[in-house]
Amino acid sequence: MSRPYASQGYGPRATEGYSSRATYPTFLTPHNTAFQQLKAAGRGLFDAFRWDAVIRLVSSDAEVRSNVFKSLLLNIVSLSSVYFFDLLLQPLTHEHTHWLRRNVGWFYQILWLLPVVGISLYLNSTWCSHLARRTYTLQHGSRAAVEPPATYLGILNSIATSAYRVVMVFTSVVVSFALRYIPYAGPTLGFVFLCWVDAYYCFEFIWIARGYSLSRRMRHLEERWAYYFAFGLPSTALCMWGSTLANAAIFALIFPAYIIMAMHARPAPIDPYNPTGGDPPKHPSPFIPIRIPVFTPVIWLNDMIVRVISLIGHVGGPRPSSATPSHRRKPSVDSVESAEEGSIPLEPIAPSPPSTGTRIRVSRGTRPGNRRKLD
Repeated sequence: MSRPYASQGYGPRATEGYSSRATYPTFLTPHNTAFQQLKAAGRGLFDAFRWDAVIRLVSSDAEVRSNVFKSLLLNIVSLSSVYFFDLLLQPLTHEHTHWLRRNVGWFYQILWLLPVVGISLYLNSTWCSHLARRTYTLQHGSRAAVEPPATYLGILNSIATSAYRVVMVFTSVVVSFALRYIPYAGPTLGFVFLCWVDAYYCFEFIWIARGYSLSRRMRHLEERWAYYFAFGLPSTALCMWGSTLANAAIFALIFPAYIIMAMHARPAPIDPYNPTGGDPPKHPSPFIPIRIPVFTPVIWLNDMIVRVISLIGHVGGPRPSSATPSHRRKPSVDSVESAEEGSIPLEPIAPSPPSTGTRIRVSRGTRPGNRRKLD
């Protein structure tokens, strides 16, 4: 009688079954999961049009206003130079047979356009850093941002972070151009990828101020892919209609405004694994991905570049001695990962072995507490 009694749901085994069922995770339906992602995308699109926050902050703070106006004037000069070449100079010299008139466009690009755009992008990055720091301080206080230590290692870490960031910008551009060559879906995939890339660079300042590592920044974006796609959509759409230099100048022109918007944004969902915030939690449907590995090809290219640079450095540097262990001679995966994080690993200094000229003699019959005699 005990077995039928337990099988009908009245015995101790049935009680254990109910407790296991209570701890089993519950999932949202695919329809509800898609609705949560659409809500996050709508929130991202709303945050990308917060021009009221930009105007309010620029009009209320003199330092923010100064950085925005300097960036605005310089990028207007570079954008005017680009359109002067694209719309006026290049059509006038296109059909000329004379060598000088035919190549005046190249001289204009090399002697004026490329230096102006390059200086504009460099100064714009510096001013945007000051703008982001000031905006973050106004929102969260003067001691909220995580400042790098003013030490030798801190300087090296800053240099490594900046160098890796430059490489990441380059590889992102390479990946976006490569995606465009995919048949049929290439242009759409390149546009979607650039939406995520633009959103990443708009939020990068606030993530760095909060002390996020590179892996945590990318995981944060990839787990909220719908929100960040919608946030990067307007800026990417504005920078897709002109030449490459014109698109870069337009992005540099609107970049300060989107940094301010990112500072006032509230990425959604707060917990991607419990988007409704309920208790007990309800996980998203397995049929809709929680995380999309957007930056996997970028990180792969970055790792390859870092490994090549490490190999070149080892080839060009002094050869290791025969006493050096083999695992110390080649670049390790840990060094590549630390370069991703913007840190320089310091190898521990092994203690030197005792000199062969010094001998240690222990007298026979001595107890452990006795002292050792040195020759």
